[in-house]
Amino acid sequence: MAIKIVVDLVRETGATILFLLVVIRTVARHGVSMSQVVDQIYVIGFRSLPTTIMAGSFVGAIMAIQINLQLRDFGAQAFLGGLATSVTIRNVGPVLIAFMLSGKVGAYTSAELGTMRVTEQIDAIRCLGTDPIQYIIAPRMIGVVVSSFLLLIIGLMVGIGGGMAVSEYHLGISAQNYIQNIPRLVSWSSVATGIVKSFVFGVLIGAIACYKGYSASEGAAGVGRCVKRTAVETLVSIIVADFAISSVSAFWHELAFS
Repeated sequence: MAIKIVVDLVRETGATILFLLVVIRTVARHGVSMSQVVDQIYVIGFRSLPTTIMAGSFVGAIMAIQINLQLRDFGAQAFLGGLATSVTIRNVGPVLIAFMLSGKVGAYTSAELGTMRVTEQIDAIRCLGTDPIQYIIAPRMIGVVVSSFLLLIIGLMVGIGGGMAVSEYHLGISAQNYIQNIPRLVSWSSVATGIVKSFVFGVLIGAIACYKGYSASEGAAGVGRCVKRTAVETLVSIIVADFAISSVSAFWHELAFS
């Protein structure tokens, strides 16, 4: 049983990577309709903006409250802004917001493509002489990646504001005191780590969602399974990617100060 799980995991991972490479090669050779990409960014990204803003603000607020509990015992609340912002940007913010987007954006995309597959709309497009990868998949994947990346960045910015607001009105720490230590504790490497994670998570959400939807089969039940697998695999892949990026970032940080 364990061997079968490992084999299935390796097969699905390889198939997803190959699918992503096919999409990249198709876009490089034949291009993609920018109007369709913009439409997908609007449908996927703009409509997810309110949810992202709400999630980001609460992530920042939660980090401020939890870290303040620890700093208060040592009389170091002056460092709350820097520590809460650093944690939000480097790790917690990108992961939690990516989880939310994987459930919203990933499930929506895989369900849409899965329905098109089982109702033979994709086969009909191929019969008309049009490459479905170029016409359907590429715009959606690019739209998902761009939207997820931008939403993650917006969520992180809002998260900083949420932490500052809860500190001002709930923890008794002024906004000035909250902000003044951010430049001291948040380095450019922290910002770069957050940006890299946001982009990688966006690629994972887009690639997995599009592949699962494109390979759906067996009618409505198959669409349900592909949505479930999309949700599970995106969550697991985000955790694994977060560990890998954090490990590499820590390694380079040690080299820089050694």
